[in-house]
Amino acid sequence: MSNEPELQRGAGTPDAFERLWTPHRMAYIKGENKPTGSGPEDGCPFCEIPKLGDEDGLIVARGEAVYAVLNLYPYNSGHLLVCPYRHISDYTDLTAAETAEFSDFTRRALAALRKASGAQGFNVGMNLGGVAGAGIAAHLHQHVVPRWGGDTNFMPVVGQTKVLPQLLRDTRSLLAGCWPSEG
Repeated sequence: MSNEPELQRGAGTPDAFERLWTPHRMAYIKGENKPTGSGPEDGCPFCEIPKLGDEDGLIVARGEAVYAVLNLYPYNSGHLLVCPYRHISDYTDLTAAETAEFSDFTRRALAALRKASGAQGFNVGMNLGGVAGAGIAAHLHQHVVPRWGGDTNFMPVVGQTKVLPQLLRDTRSLLAGCWPSEG
């Protein structure tokens, strides 16, 4: 008997388990596209995204001071971020006009997600600072995560993987079509 590992050919031997591959997560694990510093010139994705077209940037809606974009590494399908265009790190740095539009975009995100996906609840919030869990602490952003009864199952709990039923570009298109007008 050899101590050399058995070579795996192709996808391996069928064993009645289906495989779920999430290669897009490797970019997150490796920290790709993560800013190298705290300034907007240090590769801040929230400063770069608005320079892209809506489809390429996964932008759902644009306002005067803020925009709504899909999270590239979502907790749930439809996970949106509301971001100011201005590169600031703290909620208290928003102007009154930015605060009003930030709040309005959060309200509109909830309405669009309810209409597009029948979300039954939401997690809405910000992680201010790295110690609070902000993955990109230098640029303020608010998470709007749709929730449904039973949406937490063995995949995220045991497999540390989230199953998303739709491509992000298709989710962006659906939500953009459901985005409510002002008012």
